[in-house]
Amino acid sequence: MTRTRRSLAALAAVSMLMSAAVSCSSKGSSSEAPTSATEEWKGGDDIAVDSDVMNSLGLTKTSKGANPDMTITWLSDYDLNPSGNNDRSVALAIFEDYYGGQINYVHTDVNDKFTMLAAMIASGDDIDMFPYEWSAVPSGALTGQFDPLDPYFESLEIDSDLWADMSDTIDMFALNGQHYVIPYSVSDPLLITYSRKMIQEEGLDDPYELYKAGNWNWDTFMSMMEKFKENAPEGQTRYGINGWFGQAIIQSTGHTVINVENGKFVNNIDDPQIEKAELLMQEIAQKQLYRNEWLDHFPEDHSTLFFAMADWSLGSSNALNEGMDLMAVPFPKDPAADKYYLSCNFGARMLIKNSAHPQAVANYIKCERLAATEPAFRDAAKAKALIEDRSASGVLRSVVTEEQFDAIQSYLNSPSTQPMFDFGYGMGNVMNGPGDYTPETRGVMDNITKTLLEGGSEIDSWAQLRDSLSGIIDKEIAKFNN
Repeated sequence: MTRTRRSLAALAAVSMLMSAAVSCSSKGSSSEAPTSATEEWKGGDDIAVDSDVMNSLGLTKTSKGANPDMTITWLSDYDLNPSGNNDRSVALAIFEDYYGGQINYVHTDVNDKFTMLAAMIASGDDIDMFPYEWSAVPSGALTGQFDPLDPYFESLEIDSDLWADMSDTIDMFALNGQHYVIPYSVSDPLLITYSRKMIQEEGLDDPYELYKAGNWNWDTFMSMMEKFKENAPEGQTRYGINGWFGQAIIQSTGHTVINVENGKFVNNIDDPQIEKAELLMQEIAQKQLYRNEWLDHFPEDHSTLFFAMADWSLGSSNALNEGMDLMAVPFPKDPAADKYYLSCNFGARMLIKNSAHPQAVANYIKCERLAATEPAFRDAAKAKALIEDRSASGVLRSVVTEEQFDAIQSYLNSPSTQPMFDFGYGMGNVMNGPGDYTPETRGVMDNITKTLLEGGSEIDSWAQLRDSLSGIIDKEIAKFNN
């Protein structure tokens, strides 16, 4: 099992603790922690849908029952309908009760989703909606697997306040002026988790306070790791950082490996800002600050100052590090950057090519957006997210504090932060292949984010790595520019 599968398996169990808690299946982003795919929470959600709230939004509960025109066939490895003891999600409840909607689930294995999708489209099967993940764009969209949602902007109310804070994010996914992906939420940000107790004991500045003052940057980050390592007691090995680091530090520049210019994909691997991020990773590796070991929670041995992972890891990290006063912050920014750029996931649904019920899909996406933004639903989701998860014997398995929850929500909804997406992750196996263990089996995007940091290759400089990958990138993007 790759690191991606391990992280996604953990994410599926706990991602509802954060921003995804308010949606029907909610992190977004794949080769790295939030993001090879938007693998969202698959359970139910018992948040009540108040009719007064819905009436205030101009929606009235239908008395006609299921509407055949609002029936969606959903192809995925997880069901949007409740199972076991789970209740309906908010989005599903709105869709069923106020639109007369219904979702028919067609199961597929997680590894066979796109193969089965292609087969069902080719055979003309009744199929309407598919989960968003990185492989969907540009690969799926430009090879005829999905239709754009632009014809349904009016029913989505895309120009209303409902979507106002998502407009830049929506346009970030545009292909040839069309919008195949309409994210209804930003989720699963890659964050830096740390212990304020450890920070205080080492005489270091609190990263959260530095972040609020706009001073949480690569320079302060590096100096803190170096001091922590230098302060190691005799006989103890210390590290500065562990976890999924490379992708987020590159995206913290606000620059992408693949750009879109005049409707064409462009190789941006020579970008000076990307080079600065790569040289930072190279320095971290050379100074032996990176702990190259897979962990899915903040290290319990407290030999590592920072832990890089999506927010789904915070609950178990708290439980396994009681008394350590954990906190999470965005990745540090380049000192010259204008804001904090988040490597993250996105909640979205894809409209399948030639769907017989495109309007139903558009309505369901709007339901997801209402569930993710309406204050009454968000407040209820927060209350649920703060409930401790304990085993039958009473052992604490996961918990998130109100301070942590509120901080992470602020990162996802702040003018000082911006979510990132790189089309390179959606350009097929050569660019983003499933084998992430070695430089030989990894895709280009994984090699860009891991080779200098993790080693295991004869390549030991950014110039060598860049030159070895640039021609491959040119060849792959040419397939999408024809």
